Amino acid sequence: MLSPTSRWRNALADTFAMVVYCFITGMAIEILLSGMTFQQSLSSRLLSIPVNIFVAWPYGIYRDRILLLVMKFGPHHRWMQNLADLFAYVSFQSPVYIAVLWSIGADPAQIMTAVASNALISMVMGVAYGYFLEYCRHLFRVKGANQRQIVSH
Repeated sequence: MLSPTSRWRNALADTFAMVVYCFITGMAIEILLSGMTFQQSLSSRLLSIPVNIFVAWPYGIYRDRILLLVMKFGPHHRWMQNLADLFAYVSFQSPVYIAVLWSIGADPAQIMTAVASNALISMVMGVAYGYFLEYCRHLFRVKGANQRQIVSH
């Protein structure tokens, strides 16, 4: 069981990781792939910060539960962890993205296209984010699912 201090540090690590990662990767995608100007992307990224703050810790908890489930029922291989990270990222972030697009008035066809494209890109981003999240947790001196599983055996 995590102490209240550990929970706060974990929440801070997860929030820091998501805000930084989504800011950088989102800006790169928007400028390099979507053709947005730097100013448009910067505005978009600044508006995304509150959403990322709101979903960061719940996502971290969700991801850890998926990883623990995979490690519990299957052999602990790096590719299994990568698949779990991929699944966690796409299955958590897609509904959030749908809600954001719906709230700004996108029509169903636009939402489907954007979410499908985002899901494809997330196949790489989700695995990379898993590594980045674990690195940030290490910086904040909190344990993720990997370390808790190893300690419990």
